[in-house]
Amino acid sequence: MPPSRTAAAPQAPVTVALVEDDPGTRSRFEAVIHANPQLALAHSAAWARDMLAWLAANPVDVLLVDLGLPDGSGIDVIRECTRLQPACEVMVITMFGDEANMMKAFGAGAKGYLLKDGTGEDLAAHIMNLRNGGSPMSPIIARKLLGKLGGAMPAQPAPGPALQAACEPAAGQQPLSPKETEVLSLVARGFSYGEAAGLLNISVHTVHSHVRNIYGKLSVSSKTEAVYEARQLGLLRN
Repeated sequence: MPPSRTAAAPQAPVTVALVEDDPGTRSRFEAVIHANPQLALAHSAAWARDMLAWLAANPVDVLLVDLGLPDGSGIDVIRECTRLQPACEVMVITMFGDEANMMKAFGAGAKGYLLKDGTGEDLAAHIMNLRNGGSPMSPIIARKLLGKLGGAMPAQPAPGPALQAACEPAAGQQPLSPKETEVLSLVARGFSYGEAAGLLNISVHTVHSHVRNIYGKLSVSSKTEAVYEARQLGLLRN
């Protein structure tokens, strides 16, 4: 008699919290989340203080943040969420497309940035992309960010003894483990966290843990910074 197969446990939905002061927009986003079986709306708020109080006691996978809130800035919500819940992925959904707000949001810990026009239909896909390691951005935001980084990043050093010396960890700096190097290499090549997990035969949660360790060891706060710093140190090939 052939051995019985145990059915795989269904994957838990991605939990989402939302802070948006406009009732119509908030209802529209809530409806999109409710309609997707891969997502679960954990909390919805119109005020920054309400969301901050909830975040202090409730873990969540993804936080969607409007920047213009009636009792404060969404930037403060992002910063506090990043402090309270480092594993939570934060995405901005706003009307503000200026460079100042964009850079403040990314500096506070946001990993995605969408403008409200045309967001609704693709919101569920953007959330899943974010959770799997992507950085969803409206095209105009992506162009501004690329322009900002392109103008700020110095040229790569030419190969030679100096670069070889840079491969050695600085005093007090922890070297990346072999698995962390594998994860960072896949991320640098454009694989999502989910794809990296499949290729390395580990869970997405483990990939997130490795990425957090990489950020700490390299003293960075984003994938772009991690890849750039690792290449500067000779830990990754260009």
